[in-house]
This record gives sequence, C-alpha cells and structure tokens, in this order.
Amino acid sequence: MQIHQLNAKKLNKSKKRIGRGGKRGTYSGHGGKGQTARAGANFRPIVRDILKRYPKLRGYKNRPTKAKPKIINIEILEAKFKEGEFITPQVLVEKKLVRRVGAKLPRIKILGNAAVSKKLNIVGCDVSESSKKIIKKAGGTIKI
Repeated sequence: MQIHQLNAKKLNKSKKRIGRGGKRGTYSGHGGKGQTARAGANFRPIVRDILKRYPKLRGYKNRPTKAKPKIINIEILEAKFKEGEFITPQVLVEKKLVRRVGAKLPRIKILGNAAVSKKLNIVGCDVSESSKKIIKKAGGTIKI
C-alpha cells in the first residue's frame, strides 16, 4: 500500500455558515437581541443580586439587650410579707410573686404609692423614689 492509495475514514465536512438567510429564521442561531446576542455576553452572578437585597445595616447588631426588671407594687409586698421580713429576689421567686428568667433570678423594681404600715427590709431590688420614701417612713430598710 502506498500513500496515494490511503482513504480517510471520515470525510472533512465544511462548517455550516450561519447568519446569511436560509432555513434558520431571523436570528440564524445567534439568539435574540440585547445582552445575549453580543459577543462575550456575561450575566451577573446570582449571589450578587441576593447580597444586594440585604439591607445595609451599620454596626454590630447581635448585642444582648439588657433584661427589663420585673415590677412589683408595694401593696403586694404589704399583703404577702410579715413585718421585719427580708425581701430579696430569691424570696419573691420562692413565694411565686415573680418567675425566673431562664435559669437566672430576675431584676426586680418596686413601685407604688400605697401606704405601708409594716417595716419591710428590701435587699437586692431596685426601688423607685416614691417607694423609698414610703418604706423609710414606715421604718423599713433598703440595701441594693
């Protein structure tokens, strides 16, 4: 066998020339007009659009908020406690006047304008100015 006797297994097929009319329609396989019809058409990444939808928040927002104190009126303390008894957050939880916040004792603030006849000893609770006057007038003590 000589070189002039060799035949190609597959004949060379010329590339189809598109975009010159014919059976392929208006765009001849080049797609529609606009971004997709241009050479080097790049679409924006989807992730960028998702990120742009997030609001632009400033600063560190995941800071813990200080728990608001549980409020108790002097009238309730007058009714539930004896004279000279110590009132602490622990005692208030045990008497079921307030609930725990999770596993912690809550902050407690004592409010009210009612008259008090008993000596109340308050320890570890916040007290309003008007309540302080009323408790001290009755002979009670306040320790924070």
